[in-house]
Amino acid sequence: MRCLALMTDAFGGDGGIARFSRDLLGAIAAMPEVERVDVLCRHAPRRDEPLPEKVTQVAVAGGRLGYALRALARGATGRYDVVLCGHLHLAPVASVVARMRGIPLWVQLYGIEAWQRPGPLRAWAIRDAALITAISRYTRARFLEWANVALDRARILPCTVDGGYAPGPKPTALAERIGVRGRRVMLTVSRIDRGDCYKGHDKVLRALKALAGSRPDLDYVIAGDGDDRGRLEELARELGVAHRVHFVGQVSDSELIDYYRLADVFIMPSAKEGFGIVFLEAQACGLPVIGGAGDGTRDPLADGQLGALVDPDRDSELREAIETALDTPRGVAATARFDGTHFRQHVRGLAALLAAPDA
Repeated sequence: MRCLALMTDAFGGDGGIARFSRDLLGAIAAMPEVERVDVLCRHAPRRDEPLPEKVTQVAVAGGRLGYALRALARGATGRYDVVLCGHLHLAPVASVVARMRGIPLWVQLYGIEAWQRPGPLRAWAIRDAALITAISRYTRARFLEWANVALDRARILPCTVDGGYAPGPKPTALAERIGVRGRRVMLTVSRIDRGDCYKGHDKVLRALKALAGSRPDLDYVIAGDGDDRGRLEELARELGVAHRVHFVGQVSDSELIDYYRLADVFIMPSAKEGFGIVFLEAQACGLPVIGGAGDGTRDPLADGQLGALVDPDRDSELREAIETALDTPRGVAATARFDGTHFRQHVRGLAALLAAPDA
């Protein structure tokens, strides 16, 4: 089997979609029946990263039109058995390639891009997809509210967590470097773009101010960067907690585990999360976690069994969850259901559906 994968981000990219894409492409390539996986990326990689065996990746320049033309040309000239569409925004060109070659189309969904009916072109593009996978029950349910597709073609494929994430001692050198040695630490890992303000950083900043009296040793570390950083820095100053807030910028994958081990609680009270792979990473490092109760966060937190689910708009509820988490000892990894072995088995089972006679 040969797969043509049209992706926004994959190997060498940052963020949850890039990570999920790498895991999915690696799992497909690991299947013995797969001969090759050719990846066309919409965005150029930010760093060099080794590719799995059988995977090639090309970043396509020239904007949307250039990408579409390159994808159509590759689809017309290459021999492929399936088209994998790594984002709903790429579905129109992926659908044209699949229809042109008479091969199955697999579309991957994440979060807000699939929660409301898109334009007619994208809606048309997914209509005949052989398989549509969503990273959470919430995203699948929101998608099915508007999509005219059979239930058995819309499946759930949750995120997975790398086996390298595991509990460990607090890294003293990192604590000294960012100025939190001897402090209790709340941690958020995410983009901080204006379009992602639903992640809840501002709510954590207000909770930090409210807890200043009872938790004088509490600091907040924000890993990630984006064009909303200036607003959050100003908010921290207005609240009088800037000296207890540490913006560390973009963190490399190799150093991220140290940040999880540094923290006492992971917190991201998001209101529009598709899943939240960072919750899995934090749990794998033994951290108590806090997330929003009304979105895809319910899946990595197992409906509250593996972490606290709060209403992000209820300040008292968030503060109480933080207090409880800070009084909870660090535990053992709680992510067995999301490990790489289960993920690869799940991907193989889904891929088998594409070979079924009625796919």
